Amino acid sequence: MSINLQKGQRIDLTKGNAGLSEIMVGLGWDPVDQKGSLFHRVYQIDCDASVLLLNENGKLKDNRDVVYFGNLTHPSGSVNHMGDNLTGEGEGDDEQIKINLNKVPQYVSKLVFVVNIYDAFNRKQNFGMIRNAFIRIVDVRNNKEILKFSLTDDYSQFTDVFVGEVYRHDSEWKFTAIGQGSNYGSLRELVKKYY
Repeated sequence: MSINLQKGQRIDLTKGNAGLSEIMVGLGWDPVDQKGSLFHRVYQIDCDASVLLLNENGKLKDNRDVVYFGNLTHPSGSVNHMGDNLTGEGEGDDEQIKINLNKVPQYVSKLVFVVNIYDAFNRKQNFGMIRNAFIRIVDVRNNKEILKFSLTDDYSQFTDVFVGEVYRHDSEWKFTAIGQGSNYGSLRELVKKYY
């Protein structure tokens, strides 16, 4: 049975799921449907999901430790981004990232999942134009959802959101629901924080 998490909650991934090694992280969102008396408009917003593979000091080793639409596979083969959704339209996951926990390099202590709006400042877009945003984790072996975290805060002043993180704790893997907004405006600016 899937667990619905609240912001700040943590959950063991591997301790209660013996043999869990491959997970699929699904991220989803919908553009806000603007209905007015004269106009009906759906925002065209290109959100991008990314994963930052950080060491124990919370830093990136190099650019290859950022997996996103421009770098779909980590050199270790442990993280595979399944491709970019340009609109967020449709049901279910908009972007999926598969992770083989057994292949994650030992120097990586956490995988941070971020969603940012592509070219947000130039397009004058923010997360107030997004609704129904979530992150979920699925056990690849049986396609069962382990957890889901729906973002319910007001993110209208932000261009990017740190959604959650999968991290190592001794020999186990855990997940934390973060839900923290920021205004880096692009993945390029955001990753500078981690060098």
